[in-house]
Amino acid sequence: MQNPPPVQTATKSSTGLDENIAALLSYVFGWVSGLIFFLIEKDSRLVRFHAMQSILLNVTFIVILIALYIAWAVVVIVLGMVSDVLAPIGGLLFGLLILVFCIAIVIAWVMCLIKAYGQQYFKLPIIGNFAEKFSQK
Repeated sequence: MQNPPPVQTATKSSTGLDENIAALLSYVFGWVSGLIFFLIEKDSRLVRFHAMQSILLNVTFIVILIALYIAWAVVVIVLGMVSDVLAPIGGLLFGLLILVFCIAIVIAWVMCLIKAYGQQYFKLPIIGNFAEKFSQK
């Protein structure tokens, strides 16, 4: 029988909260809570990393979602000019693409919440490297 993994003791951040709670809260209200914790945290690299990753995740989500909605409108308009049958099909396919994108973002957000509470540095692809770089300054 194996020994259970050692229990990590929660250390305090400069906010007065435990590190894992502060890191978790930096994701809860999107970029707003991420920005608040990034600005007020002075000591904990974990909290600063998760706060910056929260900001970047939410900004990336908003930018890509706006681009997808614009592309959706353009595709529906262009296909509507070509054929009355293709416009609804193109709109439906783009709507499904947006739905899949939103589900993927929710999954990434939940994973970040879980990893932040577990005091782990969980880097999302691409934005995780930027978060690490920006949070060290």
